[in-house]
Amino acid sequence: MLDEKVKVLIAKLGLDGHDRGAKVVSSYLRNAGMEVLYLGMYQTPESVIAAAQQEDVDVVGLSCHCNEHLTEVPKIQDLMRQCGMGDVLLVVGGVMPLPDVDVLHARGVEGVFRVGVPLEQIAGFIRRSVAERRGVGVPS
Repeated sequence: MLDEKVKVLIAKLGLDGHDRGAKVVSSYLRNAGMEVLYLGMYQTPESVIAAAQQEDVDVVGLSCHCNEHLTEVPKIQDLMRQCGMGDVLLVVGGVMPLPDVDVLHARGVEGVFRVGVPLEQIAGFIRRSVAERRGVGVPS
């Protein structure tokens, strides 16, 4: 069982000014017992990774609504590799065409959540994935 709180950083990349979904997910995860840091809008890959390192997060969550997911997510992944953040879970959510989900999965993004996915599913995925990374029993 997870003894420590799961620490999640959520951010909006680029010029995407649609943050309602990110705020809803942040609030839900916080109410589900996770520690959530919401960086807000207009972040760069560098600012997201710097904050993730500084805060020693378990999860980096990116919210995408302006089709930046196929260009910005690989930048985040490269920075995570360069910084030795292989144990940090990367999840991406938002408005994206269904074929892009397969592209993101093929690039190694384990958690991809399109608009309309139940919030319980996102929280459960994060809990299970972090528990596996920590080598503890997977919560039900």
